[in-house]
Amino acid sequence: MEHGETPGHRAAPGRADTAGRGGRGVLEGAFALLEALRRHGDDPAGVTELALACGVPKGTAHRLLDQLVAVGAVERRDRRYRVGPQLYRLGLAWEPHPGLRAAARLPLHRLRATTGASVLLVVMREDQALTVSSVPGELEPVVPVRDGVAFRLDTAAGLALRGPRRAGAVLDREDVMAGVCCAALPVRAPDGRTVAAVAGMVRAGRALEPLADAVAEAAGALARGLARGMPAAAPAALFRPAERA
Repeated sequence: MEHGETPGHRAAPGRADTAGRGGRGVLEGAFALLEALRRHGDDPAGVTELALACGVPKGTAHRLLDQLVAVGAVERRDRRYRVGPQLYRLGLAWEPHPGLRAAARLPLHRLRATTGASVLLVVMREDQALTVSSVPGELEPVVPVRDGVAFRLDTAAGLALRGPRRAGAVLDREDVMAGVCCAALPVRAPDGRTVAAVAGMVRAGRALEPLADAVAEAAGALARGLARGMPAAAPAALFRPAERA
């Protein structure tokens, strides 16, 4: 029973979409469907599989999906569904720290261009490292990087977010995944708080010290951009071919 619900409460006729199985509210059900669609990625999903994934009756799922289609949060094609453009636009409006993503854009691309690494910018959310900006690199076939992906804090990026125990980059030499190495550093706001972490991932066998230096440069450029309240200046080496350490 949800907060505010009285014993014997029943959904009004024709309003089954406002209370699903176990008293699930309409907003909770809608967001559960959106999360299920997010997990599907580029592959559209049918009503039956979405209802099963969310634990709601098929009729409820169908009504909620129709409402989400009507506001542009979901697209429907051939009776299958995927995340819609309105949800994408709303997501772009979220900023984990004022000016963070704008300040990160050029430093992250420079890091990718000079090292070939797969690059991530992560922030702390609900005891996880949440990716808020990413640039695919050499690990794309093995470990695709995508905005919105969350992972544990025992990774190099997560440890950098929590505050490294010593100065310098947090290095991962295949500690989390075989064949993958990483260097990460925190990004600090002008008041000294850690607001994000920059990480570069490369294949095992490459020297990590040059990568760590490049990650430190990117994190520093991002911090300076935050201090100025504007994106970091365009680097001259942005479009140089990637160099291999």
